[in-house]
This record gives sequence, structure tokens and C-alpha cells, in this order.
Amino acid sequence: MGIPACEREREKGLGAQDLTAIVDPKSISELLSTPPPGPAGLKSILRKARELRGLTLEEAAALLNLKEESELQDVYAAAGEVKQKVYGRRIVLFAPLYISNRCSNNCLYCGFRRDNRDLKRKVLTPEEIGREARALADKGFQRVLLVAGEGREGTEVDYLVEAVQAVYRYSPLRIVHLNVAPQTVAGFRRLKEAGAGVYQCFQETYHPDTYKLLHPSGPKADYGWRLTVMHRAMEGGFGDVGMGALLGLYDYRFEVLASISHAWALERDHGAGPHTMSVPRMRPAKGAALTQVPYPLSDTDFRKVIAVYRLALPYVGLVLTTRERPELRDELIHIGVSQMSAGSCVSPGGYAEPEEPAAQFEVSDHRPLERILEIILSQGYLPSFCTACYRVGRTGGRFTGLARQGDIKRFCLPNALLSFKEYLLDKGTRELRKAGEKVIAEALEEIEDMSLRQATEAKLSQVEKGFRDIYF
Repeated sequence: MGIPACEREREKGLGAQDLTAIVDPKSISELLSTPPPGPAGLKSILRKARELRGLTLEEAAALLNLKEESELQDVYAAAGEVKQKVYGRRIVLFAPLYISNRCSNNCLYCGFRRDNRDLKRKVLTPEEIGREARALADKGFQRVLLVAGEGREGTEVDYLVEAVQAVYRYSPLRIVHLNVAPQTVAGFRRLKEAGAGVYQCFQETYHPDTYKLLHPSGPKADYGWRLTVMHRAMEGGFGDVGMGALLGLYDYRFEVLASISHAWALERDHGAGPHTMSVPRMRPAKGAALTQVPYPLSDTDFRKVIAVYRLALPYVGLVLTTRERPELRDELIHIGVSQMSAGSCVSPGGYAEPEEPAAQFEVSDHRPLERILEIILSQGYLPSFCTACYRVGRTGGRFTGLARQGDIKRFCLPNALLSFKEYLLDKGTRELRKAGEKVIAEALEEIEDMSLRQATEAKLSQVEKGFRDIYF
């Protein structure tokens, strides 16, 4: 059974009695005509952003309307600088684990939609979830994002609690994040108590009329229930939430501005903005009713999206998935991305042993984790498998505050070094170890606080001696 309509109506307004207090579609639509800034205006906006002071919606809209390549290059450079100030050179790696593709919704763009009769449906048992989680751990991952369609299993808290517990019971993975159906506050409390870290859910599109058109039936047809889900998640104990829009369903500029507005609403009402902002672009999906992207955005548009998110919300973790092709993913590391999925399977199962495809969408980057690590290192960045913040309570408002000031890097860099050193010793090839040790030595020199550098060196020595799961 899903969540009764009466219960959804009762909880929809928690923390957000008026939906326009989260996102005001009329005001955002009016901002789309904001002219791009002139040279002096652009310098002023970027100077402010480099100081980690974010952007107003008007400033974000102006940057999104830029066309000149030279000016866009200035924006990209500023976004890269902001990312370095906040997170340093580290790039976090993770993998999604799809546990169910059953769905009661009929989203026109999705391969999991209810009316897709050609899709082979599958729901993983706790034992199967554990086997898949072990397979990911064997590859070197330390975190996993559980993903489920909004069928009975993906909605019912009992199954989701079992899924989270199965990962911890059957595998050495250290943190479990969730991308599942919106829950009640009570449901979120149970998931948090089970050990979930971040709750992630995408609005898909913030444009109400487009939302209604693309979600004709199922629980997801309720725009307000989905829009208020982050407030309920935070009310239920999730200090860290992840959000985003599916780019291509409507004007990307509208979606970016609405997402920024949503982030502000969370910080206003709960003292913390989103932990992550994802930037998925619509991809073809077998059995989807929608075969063409309604509002396609070019690679230049996509670069602008990433850069503006980074400048407007400097504290947020920007997540890039395997929807994008390899060469573009490699490039986007430089303009603000701080987290990447790697070696992803987007149908239930597939890590422990090959499975018949039953995917939500088509993947573009099929490179394995080791190859992604090689690319990251070759560009001077530091791969990270860190899970420390979630486990020591450096979450929610505390994390947002540290990141806003650029102070979270004091933890991110040492923990990235420790977690990547562990990977190199346990999983790395000789060639990868050589490249990795070089970047580790360079990154150590970037720790200006000598006491922190010495403490990091001491912990690295412990890792070399066989100690594991060491962090600050």
C-alpha cells in the first residue's frame, strides 16, 4: 500500500504552508528575461561569488543568459576557483544500487513507468541487496546510493528499512544513501534510525504545468507532495538531503533558478541547504512514452548550469552521473563538480553478476571505477571515498556553515587522502599506486596547518600498517 491521500494532504504543508514560499513559478518566469551583465557587471558578480557569498536569483539569471564564449570562460574559471576554495582538489566517488524497478507512476520520460509492459520487473531481496553491496565494496567503493522505483516496495518503509540494514549486515560499505519515494515524517524517522545518510529526491521539473503533463497518474502526480518532501525529510531527522531537476523537461534556466530558490527555502526553514545538487540530463529510456527531449540543452548550456549552481550555492556538493559522455565528464571536473558516480548499473542487480537490462535510462559513460580514478589523477585531482562527515555528525547546518566559510576543506582533504590511500593499498594496480602516491604527496603539501598535516601523516602511516576506516 502507498501513503493514503489524506495523510499526504495533512503532511504536505509541514514547514511550507504556501508552496510559493519554496518556489514561486511566476516570479521565476519573469526572471528569465533578465539581460546578461555587461563587462563591469560580470566582474562584480564573479568577484562576489569568489568570496563565497553566492548569487541572487537576478544575478544567476543574468549569468544563465550569457552567450559570449570569452565571458562564459570567465564564469567557468570562477566556478572552478570556488569549488577549490570550498572542497579543494578532492572528487568523491560513489555508485548507485537499484533495488527495485517496480513503479506505480507513469512518468512519460522514464523506463520504469507503470505502463511500460516490455520492462522486466525485479525487486531485490535483502540477501540480493547484500550481495550487490559486497560486489561494490570489492570494487573499492565505501558508499552506496540505494535507488527504487515508486512501486509498493519503493514506497513502503518496511522494505526500505530492510534494504538499508541489509547493506550494513552483508557488506563492509560504510554509509547508505537513499533515492526513494517521498515519505511521511514518521517514515523518514524510521529510515534515519535504520542508518541512512543522505535522502535524495528529484523534483524532475519545477514548472507546475509541465509537471502535470509529464506525470499523468500515480502518487508522483501530486506536485505539492513532492515539492515539500525535503522539508519532511529534514523534519524527520535527515540533516542532509540531495535534490535536483531532470534537465530537458522544461527551460533549464527556470529549473536552475527554481532549484536555487528551493535550496534557500530549506536553509531558511531548517538552517541547512541541500547537501547535494544533481544535474541529470534527460536520456533515452527503453519503453518511455517521451522519445524526444522537450527542451534540449546544449553542452554549453549544461556547463552554464553547473557553473551557476557552484557560484550560487558554493557549499553544495555538485553531483555528475554516468548519463553524460566520458569526454564531457572529464572536462566538467574543472568547473565545479565535486562528486561523480562511476561504473554504474541503472537496473536492479548487475554488480555481482551480469543481469538482463531493465534500466531506467541509457548510460553514456561505461568506464569502470579504476579508469575514472586514472582520469581524475591525470588532471591533478584527488579521488575520495570518504564517509566521515555522515558518521561523526558533521551534517545539516553544521556542514553548511563550515562549507560556506570554506572550512570544510580542513576535513575533506585529509579524509580524502586517508580513504584514497586505503583504496590504493587494497585495490590499486602498481601503475595506479604510483600516480596516486604522487598526488597524495602534492595534496599533503597543501595542508597549511602544520599540526593538521602532521596528524594526517600519522594517520596515513597507520593505514600503511594495515589499519582501516581512519578519519578526522
